[in-house]
Amino acid sequence: MFENLQDRLGSILNGLTGRGALSEADVSAALREVRRALLEADVALDVVRSFTDRVREKAVGAEILKSIKPGQMVVKIVHDELIEMLGGEGVGIDLHAPAPVVVMMVGLQGSGKTTTTAKIAHRLSTREKKKVLMASLDTRRPAAQEQLRQLGAQANIDTLPIISGQSPTDIATRAVQAAKLGGHDVVILDTAGRTHIDEPLMVEMADIKKRSNPHEILLVADSLTGQDAVNLARSFDERVGITGLVLTRMDGDGRGGAALSMRAVTGKPIKLIGVGEKMSELEEFHPRRIADRILGMGDIVSLVERAAENIDAEKAAAMAAKMAKGKFDLDDLADQLRQMQKMGGMGGIMGMMPGMAGMKDKMAAAGLDDKLFGRQIAIIQSMTKAERTNPDLLKHSRKKRIAAGSGTDAAAINKLLKMHRQMADMMKMMGGKGKGGMMKQMMGGLAGKMGLGGGMGGMGGGMGGMGGGMPDLSNIDPRQLEALQKQAEAAGLGKPGGGMPGLGGMPGGLSGLGGAKLPGLGGGFPGLPGLPKKK
Repeated sequence: MFENLQDRLGSILNGLTGRGALSEADVSAALREVRRALLEADVALDVVRSFTDRVREKAVGAEILKSIKPGQMVVKIVHDELIEMLGGEGVGIDLHAPAPVVVMMVGLQGSGKTTTTAKIAHRLSTREKKKVLMASLDTRRPAAQEQLRQLGAQANIDTLPIISGQSPTDIATRAVQAAKLGGHDVVILDTAGRTHIDEPLMVEMADIKKRSNPHEILLVADSLTGQDAVNLARSFDERVGITGLVLTRMDGDGRGGAALSMRAVTGKPIKLIGVGEKMSELEEFHPRRIADRILGMGDIVSLVERAAENIDAEKAAAMAAKMAKGKFDLDDLADQLRQMQKMGGMGGIMGMMPGMAGMKDKMAAAGLDDKLFGRQIAIIQSMTKAERTNPDLLKHSRKKRIAAGSGTDAAAINKLLKMHRQMADMMKMMGGKGKGGMMKQMMGGLAGKMGLGGGMGGMGGGMGGMGGGMPDLSNIDPRQLEALQKQAEAAGLGKPGGGMPGLGGMPGGLSGLGGAKLPGLGGGFPGLPGLPKKK
């Protein structure tokens, strides 16, 4: 979503950080470019104007011009003002009300209300252990109520039985009564939409609000609609009154202007963002983390949280035990690749790692996209169990059979085997160097540089591959994760070109994945095919 804006702002701010001293003219020229970049990203004009005015006011002060690193001070000011524009602190769904808490979903047709309703219900039931009832009030769109019922069955969430002929307000009343009788903690009302805002729609929303007395009214808006989404939010807030926003399709290729404008224009917090089609692909909106991503500072906290959600604890423990013995077969490699896919693929992970956002384009140019994982998994699945356990069996005739079965060629199989050999060698080194091996020393060094010591729930003791030995990340205190992000920035991890201390000293992020190892993600990316060796 923010890739173009990230590239533009990154190049503008890098131009400032490379200078020893800044004049007022330098800052003004840079802010003109920032203004242009934000306008091109479809951010509302008044939001852009107030943003650049606030940055200029702070950036041309005496303390900036006298600062040891004025360029970095300007980057910090831009970063802080971005966070402020996005809402300061993240705000979740408020459930502090007598049960059943009524949540009303509003928005235009096609914005993703029904799917988002099911995602929120799934999130509340799995994460917060709430008993949720969903009710569809959309009597106009064909099969809308049936769609919600099917989503409920898929996610194991209760839905209000459909009674044909009832009006939306009657359904709302019945839903609240059913939730009380059924002992539900939360009832979510999925209201009808229109293709555009009109008077009957607003009257219907007001009637439903009056009848059901919702504690939360969430406006669902498609983030790809840009400025229209901002006008939509303003209209709904004036007529119905909204308590928060949910932006869908944040994984799309829009310019991001809606996300940056809506909080500033409406004053209402963005509470959740949809980042994919799956039921689990709904995230809380954290202004600091989004600002970090836009400025290429990475998002360690979200990366670790995503790992905690996707990593199977039992598999991780078994993998860690194998690695400690220096064992790593092709089944293990396939597991590592699947874990990477679940966490958003190479691009998703790189975008969240400090100083590495710019690597995605280089990797794509080298043919290292997420399709590569699929091809490599297909190659491994085309092998027999004996071949996966003992790759030395793979001679020419067997490779020919595997290539035919996986739709690849012998060269792709050889690259995969080379990668596996390097990873297996690395695992042996890690398992064989004293207590906890080399991995523990490397990650311990990284934790030490960040000032974490042993406080990351064992993180310093071996991120032996995302699938193999990140010890129960779900138990890490979120505040500790936030502290990790801040300490990473302080240690230089959050600065473009800052490298990653403790990981082979890679200036500018991952300059040459082929030589430098990245322990902690699939056991490192040693010699992934297509990228140049580090010189």
